[in-house]
Formats: sequence, structure tokens, C-alpha cells
Amino acid sequence: MPKTKILICDDDRHIAELLTLYLRKEGYDTKEVYNGADAVRECGRFAPSLILLDIMMPEMDGTQALSEIRRAGATPVILLTAKGETFDKVLGLSLGADDYIVKPFDPKELIARIKAVLRRSVKPEGEASGVLAFDGLTVSQPTYTVVYRGAKLDLPPKEFELLYYLASHPNRVFTREQLLDSVWGYDFMGDTRTVDVHVKRLREKMPGEDAFGVKTVWGVGYKFEVAE
Repeated sequence: MPKTKILICDDDRHIAELLTLYLRKEGYDTKEVYNGADAVRECGRFAPSLILLDIMMPEMDGTQALSEIRRAGATPVILLTAKGETFDKVLGLSLGADDYIVKPFDPKELIARIKAVLRRSVKPEGEASGVLAFDGLTVSQPTYTVVYRGAKLDLPPKEFELLYYLASHPNRVFTREQLLDSVWGYDFMGDTRTVDVHVKRLREKMPGEDAFGVKTVWGVGYKFEVAE
């Protein structure tokens, strides 16, 4: 059985080598690159199952690389950074990162996060799927596509999964914690702000709708409201 492939992108070669050591010990196949431009190129050539992507890099930084990777597909990405500011975290999540970890990190924690993201990204063979249709909106789980008012929307994987989950339960209210558990997984180590960031992005892409929309239920959470 082929090994799961992980692309490591960090301009600090010492860190990249350590990550390779940890990951190969866990049975993963790895490839190292040292700038964002190479990460984008190798995403197509190496075809990794997951990418570890540093933010502060030469030629093309991690946020730029993440944007390019998301244009090409839905490969899971975990951001690595020495910067812990909220802005960087929110920006990374809004661009479609699957998780975020601040250096220095415990290798065991990183491995746990990798395994959690891989579990969420792999769909069981034969899993039931469907297409949700509303007035002006179609959400297709089999193809991970959204058509809004006749135009295809480009949504990062987590934005799509959040929309699909909410739209699968029209008019039902979910707390942020419930959405984190159901969409990101119970072992997600982020906070509830993650949900707020993704809801904001969805609203920006589907503004001003009367027939449907992701609505805030103050003091509780969110729901996908469908007009009666």
C-alpha cells in the first residue's frame, strides 16, 4: 500500500529536516521545499495528501502560496508560523487553511493534528452524498461545487463543508462548538472564532439573499435560514 505523502515547505532547512525525520518515523512519505513558489509547483508534481506550509518565506510567502494552492484544488494545508498574532491566524483560516500551529511546537501535537486533518479529508468509499437545491443555490457534495445565481463559487474546503452542513439542516440552530465538532472534528484544537471567520466569508460570497442565508442567532450560534 502506498504511503501517505506530505509536502513540507519551510525556508528553515533545519526545521524542514526535523519534520521529515518525525514524519518518516510515522510512516509518511515526504518531500521538502523551501519557498512558497516551489510549494505551489510541487503540489501538482508530488501530489501530496497534505501540505505543511510556513507563512514567512522568500519569493512567495505562505499566504500567497495558500491562495494559489486553493485555486488548484482542495489539498489539506496546515500553516506553520512563528507568529501568533490573531490577524495571521484569521487570514490563514479565511484563505482556506485546515489548521494552524505556532512554532515552537511539540512534534506529538503536530502529528496528532496531521492525523486529524487527514481523517477529515478522506471520504469513506461508498459514503452517501447528495445535492442540495434552493432557489438560486445548488450545493453538490459529490463534486464539492456551489452554484450561486447561475455562477460557480470558488469555496475553500472548510467553507464548503460548513455551508453543506448548515444547508443540510435548514432552519436548525447550531452552537459554534457543535459546528466545530461536526465540520472540523472533535479533536480540532482551534477556537470558536474559526466558525465566525468562515461564516463571514460565506456571507461575503452570497450577500443580500431573502430566500436563504446563514443567519446569526444571538447568544446561541448560526443557522441556515430558508424562507417558508
